[in-house]
Amino acid sequence: IDGNDISKYSTKELAYFRRRKVGLIYQFYNLIPNLTVRHNIELPLKLDKRKIDQDEFSDIVKKLGIESKLDSFPSELSGGQQQRVAIARSLIYNPSIILADEPTGNLDRKNSKEIIEIFKYFNRTLKQT
Repeated sequence: IDGNDISKYSTKELAYFRRRKVGLIYQFYNLIPNLTVRHNIELPLKLDKRKIDQDEFSDIVKKLGIESKLDSFPSELSGGQQQRVAIARSLIYNPSIILADEPTGNLDRKNSKEIIEIFKYFNRTLKQT
């Protein structure tokens, strides 16, 4: 993956690789309820003690259409908006690969189509698989 033969990695190396190179998007979003949208998105970078690129952050939330929701909590969002936050959280640290578990499974047809188009866009622009 991304030029790495992970079959020879130790457990510690695999954990580091997953944290830096693999983005996860779950069917049920897995957002932290008592964190705002902004803090949910920033969380992976903060846990890894990495700097937040504000320009990149702004680009991602704008493309996902959630820039007006940054101070909201997950319970205040629709299912489609929660999924967009989960996608932003997985994109913010530029993983080489994104693993998505039925990312449109809980969404209506309109939101499902929009999410697929968003994945296509980020695949083209960020070269993420």
